[in-house]
Amino acid sequence: MVTAPSALRESLRGLSTRELVRTCSRLHLKGRHDDERRGAVLALRATAQRIGFLSEQAAELEDELDRLIRQLCPALLDLPGLGVVTSAQILVSWSHRGRIRNEPAFAALAGAAPIPASSGELTRHRLSRSGDRQLNRALHNVVLARMRTDARTGEYVARRRAEGRSTREIQRCLKRAVARQLYRFLEAHAQPVGP
Repeated sequence: MVTAPSALRESLRGLSTRELVRTCSRLHLKGRHDDERRGAVLALRATAQRIGFLSEQAAELEDELDRLIRQLCPALLDLPGLGVVTSAQILVSWSHRGRIRNEPAFAALAGAAPIPASSGELTRHRLSRSGDRQLNRALHNVVLARMRTDARTGEYVARRRAEGRSTREIQRCLKRAVARQLYRFLEAHAQPVGP
């Protein structure tokens, strides 16, 4: 889009992403177009068609993940901040009941266990950069979603900010709390895998 001829850019300006992809996938070459416009049309059309194809595949795969999650732990999707992809990652990392000995071990696996990072009189903690990074990312996404949409989390964030905590420190505490909640939930509600 950025390098397309100005007339083509202007004809596509102001469209939403969905409309832009749909419009670009239907662009046609005309005999009166110069080489620059022809190249831009070919590139935009191919890219838009690829986006459409990949979006359909992603939707199909997400439907399959949803089916599997509802089979293994149907109530997981009812927890605030969890979507299909995030829930799938959490289930894959947790695996099965008894694999992880306790809730602190699950937090350590997720990289959500606090590590002392104090200096002098300043007492601080940081999160581990080891462990299952995909699980850590899933917890991070849950925390961000809850900070935006969950009223209880919003109250917690406001209270911690009033205490002088930074956003990063608040997120670290929330990650640990989410890891604790998810471990207990999965141990209590997830179905065993297998026939």
